[in-house]
Amino acid sequence: MSSLLLITHGGIGEAMLAMVVETLGECSLPVRCLGVATSDDPADVLTRARGLVAELGGDVIVLTDLFGSTPSNIAARLVQDRKGLIMIAGLNLPMLIRLFNYAGQDLLVLAEKAVKGGRDGIFIHELECYL
Repeated sequence: MSSLLLITHGGIGEAMLAMVVETLGECSLPVRCLGVATSDDPADVLTRARGLVAELGGDVIVLTDLFGSTPSNIAARLVQDRKGLIMIAGLNLPMLIRLFNYAGQDLLVLAEKAVKGGRDGIFIHELECYL
């Protein structure tokens, strides 16, 4: 079974995880969250992130909120460290819910489900009055 590591700005990861657990009633995957503050030293955060990956063991999907940001760059470094890690940037609530709904899938299938869930959860609702 795969596990998740959320590396996000501040408490975004913890808040999103709490909402998923409240919505689904359970946490069907092993998960750790790492919030990054603007005052954090990226080298220290990377060390903490490596520790969390080791704690989770096995295959890990590393989710981050904003591509190109410090949390994203740390996640990218983790993926360079070893096989069995996949990084996905652009974390949103539909993505997380999809991950928990397909918890039994292998790493690559689970990553694809996450990205599809994240994309499918974004849409524009057009109203006639705006047309």
